[in-house]
Amino acid sequence: MPRNPRPHRRAAAAALAAALLAAGCSGSTSADDRERDGSGATDRSTPAAQAYPGVPDDLAQQRLEWESCGAPTELQGEGQPPGELDDGTPWQCAELTVPLDWSEPGGDTIDLALIRAESSSRDGNRVGSLVFNFGGPGASGVFTMPLVSEDYASLRTGFDLVSFDPRGVGESAGVVCFDGEQQDAVDQEHGSLPQTPEDEAALEKLDEQYIAACEENSGDVLPHVTTTNTARDLDLLRHVLGDTKLHYFGISYGTELGGVYANLFPERVGRAVLDAVVDPTGNLLEQSLQQAEGFQLALENYMADCAGQDPEGCPTGSGPEEGNEILAGLLAGLAEEPLPTEDDRDLTQTLAVTGIAAALYSEETWPYLTTALELALEGRGDVLLLFADAYNGRGDDGTYSNQNAAHVAIRCADSSAGLDRTAVDEHRDEFLAASPVFGEFLVWSLTGCDGWPVEGESDNPEVSAEGSSEILLIATTGDPATPYAGAERMQQELGEGVGILLTYDGEGHGAYNGTDPCITEAVDEYLLAGMVPKDGLVCG
Repeated sequence: MPRNPRPHRRAAAAALAAALLAAGCSGSTSADDRERDGSGATDRSTPAAQAYPGVPDDLAQQRLEWESCGAPTELQGEGQPPGELDDGTPWQCAELTVPLDWSEPGGDTIDLALIRAESSSRDGNRVGSLVFNFGGPGASGVFTMPLVSEDYASLRTGFDLVSFDPRGVGESAGVVCFDGEQQDAVDQEHGSLPQTPEDEAALEKLDEQYIAACEENSGDVLPHVTTTNTARDLDLLRHVLGDTKLHYFGISYGTELGGVYANLFPERVGRAVLDAVVDPTGNLLEQSLQQAEGFQLALENYMADCAGQDPEGCPTGSGPEEGNEILAGLLAGLAEEPLPTEDDRDLTQTLAVTGIAAALYSEETWPYLTTALELALEGRGDVLLLFADAYNGRGDDGTYSNQNAAHVAIRCADSSAGLDRTAVDEHRDEFLAASPVFGEFLVWSLTGCDGWPVEGESDNPEVSAEGSSEILLIATTGDPATPYAGAERMQQELGEGVGILLTYDGEGHGAYNGTDPCITEAVDEYLLAGMVPKDGLVCG
């Protein structure tokens, strides 16, 4: 079922396509003049030679030992080693040591997993490192960066492309709760919304078991996985990489992280792009309602497009009105009788909603959604289950990445605005009005941090960034997960003259390097040449 913003739309689309086929001028320092190793790659592993205020010298002056990357691990998402880019540049991995508790930087430490591809610049045009966060929270940057690197290939002319597993994610002290067998059992045995008091009691017990597992496996790290702490990690990474300013590309939740960084270190913001912008002003209730509206808008746009292309054969009928009724009927039936699949797991009600939501992240996956719904209406759940598995980070072998556990842990550590069971009945009508398909499911997400052992940091992230250089915000009018209005609110909260809003009039979650050259050219000119586009530019 749809939750808060998930990983990069392009990564999700690529993962799904693979599954379907299987089933069938900056102040940063330049390193171009440093010694090259035997492979011809520039050696940029020299440690920072200066102190970092408040941090012990062994952390401030640590050396990043870049080596060939191994295969992604189970917690990251498993897969093949990333190998090389098309021009032969190898992907390299390293670890950055950071304080576990930034209020005691001389205390315990954790290691963050990093990945990079060095800049293709050999003519002195390298700007620095460009650090990516692909969203979630919960997305492994080490896993995602090579998967979507073609989207950012043009940026290597000016930057090393760098990403990381944020604290609590993947191989950066990744939060662990249920294992794969337990998660499969939950999806199968508790695969529909509660209908009776007994169902609600079972759900409450399940929540207690999940929280207990998180505490048992990851209790030491749970209090420290806040976005504020990750922003401080980002700044130490910037320092160790040798850049005087942070050049940054954040997508979805990564825009929230970018806003928090700009608030903490406005004078250190370099060239920064925030794509698919999160609303920093809404509380949990408001954000969930916005998502219900956003997913419903994207769904109805899909249904209108489907009907326009094939009026007689579209599985959602003649348009949104009929389509909403068809999908409501399908989901109601799944509560009584899940659909079989070739995977020996059933397509349950919540997995079906998850699959539908996942398909709305990119217009590229709309044709797959049509196929998935056609099959579901014929009594087979295979393709919707593939969508749900890709969204949930489930591998073919039944293992799961830790993206969902990390998502819960980070959101609950961040937000002090959690609600209990009474909020479901109090706000159900609002959610159903916002979305007849997703509303009933998203209203239950309000209770997601009820009983969590860590007190949330604040109601909303602080993103005001007076004194920062310009930050480019990209918003898509049909974005399902981060509705357009969030970017307008982020621009207002950043402060006058900081946020530069670029609009993509189209569909999907994130707009850079999609189908519109207007977006690509504006972003590339900004990042590579420092040319700030006019505020209010509309593309698409």
